[in-house]
Amino acid sequence: MKIGFISLGCAKNLVDSEHIIALFDDPFFEYEYDLKECEAILINTCGFILSAKTEAIDTILEIAEYKQDKLQKLIVTGCFVQRYFEDCLKEFPEVDLFVKIEDYPKLPEMLSKLFDHRFSTSYGKSRKLANKDYMAYLKISDGCDNRCSYCAIPLIRGNCHSYPIEENVEQAKILLGQGVKELNVVAQDTTYYGHDLYGHFALKELIHELDKLDFEWIRIMYMYPDEIEEELLIEMSRCKRVIPYFDIPIQYGNDEILKLMNRRGSVKLIREKIELIRHYFPEAIIRTTLIVGFPHETEKTFNDTLEFVKEIEFDSLGAFTYSPEEDTKSFEMEDQIPEEVKNERYEKLMSLQQQIVEKKNKEKVGKVYRTLIERYEELFDRYIGRSYMSAPDGIDGVIYIKTDKELKIGDFYDIRISGYKNYDLLGIIEEE
Repeated sequence: MKIGFISLGCAKNLVDSEHIIALFDDPFFEYEYDLKECEAILINTCGFILSAKTEAIDTILEIAEYKQDKLQKLIVTGCFVQRYFEDCLKEFPEVDLFVKIEDYPKLPEMLSKLFDHRFSTSYGKSRKLANKDYMAYLKISDGCDNRCSYCAIPLIRGNCHSYPIEENVEQAKILLGQGVKELNVVAQDTTYYGHDLYGHFALKELIHELDKLDFEWIRIMYMYPDEIEEELLIEMSRCKRVIPYFDIPIQYGNDEILKLMNRRGSVKLIREKIELIRHYFPEAIIRTTLIVGFPHETEKTFNDTLEFVKEIEFDSLGAFTYSPEEDTKSFEMEDQIPEEVKNERYEKLMSLQQQIVEKKNKEKVGKVYRTLIERYEELFDRYIGRSYMSAPDGIDGVIYIKTDKELKIGDFYDIRISGYKNYDLLGIIEEE
């Protein structure tokens, strides 16, 4: 039976998808990338914000139309299903099986009944990489104990539950054995890792063990600012494979709004943490995420955020306009911001960030960076790669490389930066 997969949403959801895909690693099934040729399709959905929910609904409806042709079985899983299970049952009769996140351990049994074929592999014990065989994510925990007033993740995924260090290391070894060179450590809040298991933040102990494995790069994502302890930075500085890349979603640059968001800490604390990071890692890449248009935002609070961005000069910055989510505290807040104001402020923020990035990119010209080659664009006769400065999720810039040599996808090369264009860099092979 030909089967296809669609994974929507974040990297953490992709990890779930890859565990699900591994269940189908059976001679009875054949992986098919052309969805119109599939006899079965599984969609793993996201339900975090309005745009994600809209994408989930549109994707389900689009794929359901394939049932008029070859498609026999349609399975839908993930955050959208977890959050709106009863509604899904009513609104999408074309779907043969909905699976909530909490029921993933029962997947082999549920799939066996659906396909009348025995699924013997346990969920979570094996994993099949969906896209690239040289890069993977390691999800070290699920759920979240933070209660940010705008966030629905705890409603969907529950409280934080960390996976034991030994289990994470074993998963990392499996990925290494599959040829993975870049390991990206993810969770809803990686710096909170282990608190529920060990009674203290245990990320430093985990990366100490991961650093013993033969990865080229280990990148840590989603670090909550007030949990970045000096002991963690010291451990990172000792590691050979952990790269100085800090993904720290600060969400805003004004204390009044941070308090309404129910974010711990303050702008002063964020500033101090970034100064500490740059003390230990002069070449640190610091990325952040901001929300624009949160309830009660004013020109003053927004300008405070702009000034903070100017001061810090983040290497990379992603932003979202605030999306009101039902059952969150901010949903019922007064002084909701009009969409046109949100969009105007978003554009202003991103225009400022582009100026900062262009300034930083200009400073990189002439420098050499070890670069992971990701793909070749035949139309433009160029390769595209990433240095340690860019995560694989498409938010950071890339390096466009012109060369007469044939480069191997998934290998590392020394690239000298020869120029830049907007968020991206231009480069040549160092020996050239």
